[in-house]
Amino acid sequence: MATDSIAVSKNAEATSFWQGGVVALGRLLFAVIFVMAGANHFNKQTIGYAASQGVPLASVAVPLSGVLAILGGLSILLGYRARLGAWLIVLFLIPVTLMMHKFWTVSDPMMAQIQMIMFMKNVSMLGGALLISHFGAGPFSLDARRSR
Repeated sequence: MATDSIAVSKNAEATSFWQGGVVALGRLLFAVIFVMAGANHFNKQTIGYAASQGVPLASVAVPLSGVLAILGGLSILLGYRARLGAWLIVLFLIPVTLMMHKFWTVSDPMMAQIQMIMFMKNVSMLGGALLISHFGAGPFSLDARRSR
């Protein structure tokens, strides 16, 4: 009977390890786009494109959105205050999605399709950010280490 409980305990530990690993991998895959793309928000070309799309005060708003994306992405990636980082991503995604991917205003069918795909991609990432804001970073994170 004691060997059964030891086996169950080891099995639970292995399962917990793999689940934690999956969550950490998910955080990495989710966060990498924000960290990498956020850096482009300081380029003149990106700022100019946003201005051409009607973004008000693009020279300020675009770099600010880059800061939100990078800080939120790093927070989620490291699992440090990941819930707050997820809210930074939400604050980034809502205006970017609505201002930069207005597929309903595009007359060229191919470009409208591309913008709709980008819009839906951002909506799905918004859903992921909301899940992280609720559930947190998981067991392999700085947040979990801090709470121990």
